[in-house]
Amino acid sequence: MKAFSIIHAGASPRLTQRPDRAPKSDEIKVRIAAAGLNFADLLMIEGTYQDTPAPPFTLGLEAAGEVIEVGSDVDRFSVGDRVSVYCGQGGLAESGCFAASRAVLLPDEVTYDVGASFQIAYGTSHLALAHRARLRRGETLLVLGAAGGVGLTAVEIGKLMGARVIACARGPEKLNIARMAGADHLIEADTQDIRTSVKDLGGADVVYDPVGGDQFMSAFRACNPEARILSIGFAGGQVPQPRLNHLLVKNIDILGFYWGGYLSFAPEKLTNSLAKVLEWLAEGRLAPHISAVLPFDRVEDGLDLLRQRKNTGKVVIRISD
Repeated sequence: MKAFSIIHAGASPRLTQRPDRAPKSDEIKVRIAAAGLNFADLLMIEGTYQDTPAPPFTLGLEAAGEVIEVGSDVDRFSVGDRVSVYCGQGGLAESGCFAASRAVLLPDEVTYDVGASFQIAYGTSHLALAHRARLRRGETLLVLGAAGGVGLTAVEIGKLMGARVIACARGPEKLNIARMAGADHLIEADTQDIRTSVKDLGGADVVYDPVGGDQFMSAFRACNPEARILSIGFAGGQVPQPRLNHLLVKNIDILGFYWGGYLSFAPEKLTNSLAKVLEWLAEGRLAPHISAVLPFDRVEDGLDLLRQRKNTGKVVIRISD
């Protein structure tokens, strides 16, 4: 079985032949049709992701495909079911065995490409905005990195939740994609001053930040009293260091958010959130943006798109038809 794997620490990932196996009692075996790439895959390659497995392991945090075998204790799925799986690892392979608790049934209206790319991006944005930040109708949401894999979903979901959305991204093409996703106002990150632009629009009540660095600090200074800042990640390469006394002056909350962590301490929150996202997908209220679909032998090209920030929305690897 082909798999895109890291064999030992420090080695570059590559396509390898991996032994196949039967599912354990609580697992399902999936013939993988498509896998979504994420920034976390790059961190795993570098060994800096918080959940990097010990080598050897196969990359791929999320995938979709057909159930081809079920473990003896599994009663939620049957052979032939179409599923989306939050793998954690193992999605970039021709097949894989995964805990049944990490899989959800795909509605017929949802393609495998979308099924392989919605859980982390849409799941992150919905749970972060609805549960962690308690975004309310009529509030102003500032989304940094608004055309990226998670940022674009935050624009969509924020708009669905009734917020006024300010999208910040680099370049007219990315800003136009954010506008089509529902953004009310656009800020060009390289040529406009984020702090001044946001304050001129009335300030931010909630900030969604997968970028970090200077953009975080600019957004922080543009927050309204009692604003909530969601720290999603640091794609810009720098972890910001805000001064805590400034938090006190405006009563601002900085909220750390790691979507996958809910599996270990509150899985029902994650499950309920995904159910809402799937409902919206089936109803056509969300329009997933996939900027590239590449064949299995071009995984490296897909990772380079993420590495160089050339993607808008998601990059999907097509494993099989």
